[in-house]
Amino acid sequence: MLVERLDALTTDTTLQAFLVLSASFVLAFLVEVLFRGVLQIFVQNTKTHLDDVIVANLRRPIFLSVIFVGLDVAVDLLEPHTWLDFTVTAGLVSVAILLWTGALIRISAVVLIHLGDRADATGVLQPRTLPLFTMLAKIVLASAAVYMIMVAWGLDLTGWLASAGIVGIAVGFAAKDSLANLFAGIFIIADAPYKLGDFIMFEDGLRGRVTEIGLRATRILTRDDIEINIPNQLIGNSRVVNESAGPHEKERVLINVSAAYGCDVDVVRKVLLECPKGQPWVCEQPAPHVLFRLFGGSGLEFSLCVWIQQPRHKEDVIDILNTRIYKAFAAAGLEIPYSKHDVYIKDMPPAQLLPAVVADPAVHNAAAPVHPAPPPNPHPTPVTPQAAATHVAHILGQQAPALLGPPRRYSSGTPG
Repeated sequence: MLVERLDALTTDTTLQAFLVLSASFVLAFLVEVLFRGVLQIFVQNTKTHLDDVIVANLRRPIFLSVIFVGLDVAVDLLEPHTWLDFTVTAGLVSVAILLWTGALIRISAVVLIHLGDRADATGVLQPRTLPLFTMLAKIVLASAAVYMIMVAWGLDLTGWLASAGIVGIAVGFAAKDSLANLFAGIFIIADAPYKLGDFIMFEDGLRGRVTEIGLRATRILTRDDIEINIPNQLIGNSRVVNESAGPHEKERVLINVSAAYGCDVDVVRKVLLECPKGQPWVCEQPAPHVLFRLFGGSGLEFSLCVWIQQPRHKEDVIDILNTRIYKAFAAAGLEIPYSKHDVYIKDMPPAQLLPAVVADPAVHNAAAPVHPAPPPNPHPTPVTPQAAATHVAHILGQQAPALLGPPRRYSSGTPG
C-alpha cells in the first residue's frame, strides 16, 4: 500500500526513498516531542520514581527505531531484494535489538529494586535476593537478544544448538562441583535460610557469624577471629542452625549444674537465680528460671535457663555464669558432686565357713606371696662354641634313651 501511494506521487525511486526517510525523521521528532513534552510532565506529577525511569529509558530506543524503519524502507526502494538490502536490514535490526536490550535491562533492574523495597514485599523477591534476580534478568534478556540477532542474519541455529549442547555436557562434567556450588548458592540466596550478620552452627559444631554469601561459597567468622569459606554444596546438604533467626534475635542459654544429694532444692534454686542478676547481656524478659531436670547418678541435675540479647555473647555469658555459680555454691555450702561410686557388700559368708576357706590348700597357696624372680646377671659369662656343643651333646645323651625307647635284643640271625 505504501509503494502504491508513492507511485501515485512519483515514479522516481530515489525521490520515493528520500520522502520515506524524511517522513521517518519527522515522525521520530514528533515522538521525541511527545516524550519530552507530554509524558515527562505527566510522570513528574506521580508519587513514584519508577515511571520517570521507564520513560527516560524508552525515549531513545523508540526515536532510533522509527528512523531505522524509514532507512530500511528507503534502501528497499532503491535496491530491492539484493545483498545490500539484506545487509542493511540485518544490521539495522541488530542495532535496534541491542538498543532495546540495554533499555530493558536497565528498566528491569529499576523495577526489581522498586518491588524489593516495597514495605509489603513478600516471597522470594526481597532486598537480599535482588542481585540474583537482576543477574537472571540480564542473562535472559541477553540470550534472547543473541538469538534474535542470529535469526535476523539468517543463520542456521541447528548446528549452533547442537554444538552448544555438546559443549554444555563437557563443561557440566568438568565443572560439576562448581556448578553444584553455583546452584546451591542460587537456592540459598533465593530461600534465604540466613542473612549477613547471622550466627549459624553446623552439624559438626562449627559456629560463626556470616560475613558474605556468594554464589560459590559462604564465608563465616568464628569466635577465634578465623574466616572460613564453606562451599554452598556442603551447606545445602547439611543441617544448619540459625541462632539469629525467628521474630527476635534473642537466644536461650542453658547452664547445667549438679548438686549433691542432701542439698536443699529451694536453696539451690535461689542461689542459681541470683547468678544472672546484674549481667548486661542477659535479658530481663523472658526472665531467667531454673529447672530441676532429673536425679542423676551422682547428684541432683539442675538447669539455669537465661536469654541473651545477641548470639555473639553466648560464650562470654556461659563463662561468667559458670564462674558465678561455682563461687555462689561455695559460699552457700552447696556441694557440686563428682562422679563416684559407693560399693556395698550385701551378704558376707558365715563365720564358721571362714576357717575352712583359710584351711583350703588351694586358697592358702593362692594367697601365698609370690617371690619375684631374681634379676638377670648384668655380666653373663660368654659361651664358647665348644662349650655350647658339649652342653647340647650332654642333653641329647640324657634324652636319647627316652626318644629311642627300651633297648632291643637281636639274635645271631636276622634281626627280629
